[in-house]
Order: sequence, then structure tokens, then C-alpha cells
Amino acid sequence: MSSTITYTVSGMSCGHCEKAISSELSALDGVTGVSADSAAGTVTVSSLAPLTDEQIAAAIDEAGYELVGRSA
Repeated sequence: MSSTITYTVSGMSCGHCEKAISSELSALDGVTGVSADSAAGTVTVSSLAPLTDEQIAAAIDEAGYELVGRSA
């Protein structure tokens, strides 16, 4: 079963930020797509199986940004 969730990210302000976050999230097992939007401060992650918020937060932290929350 696939899953798509949108997260709010702090500190993302440009295309470079989007690429850094997308790269880290894409490296997670099962991720099939990542769409980062610096203007909205969000990143949408599609995966084959649900990922934990901790996995997402760790990848975003590795890119140098902070997970603020997730959208419903």
C-alpha cells in the first residue's frame, strides 16, 4: 500500500534547499517520490509503505533543516 504525506519544514528558502531535502528523503527505503516547495515550506513524500515521523525528521535534519509538523 502506498502512502503520500505532506510535512512542514523550517528553514527551507530556495531551490538548493529543496534539492538537499529531496536528496535525503529520496534515499529512504521505499520512497517513490519527493516534492519540496520552499515557498510554501512543505515537502510531500510518496512511499511504498508508511514511514515514521522519526525517519522523515532524521532525513530532513541530515539535510540541515527542521521538521515542524505534518499536514492532515
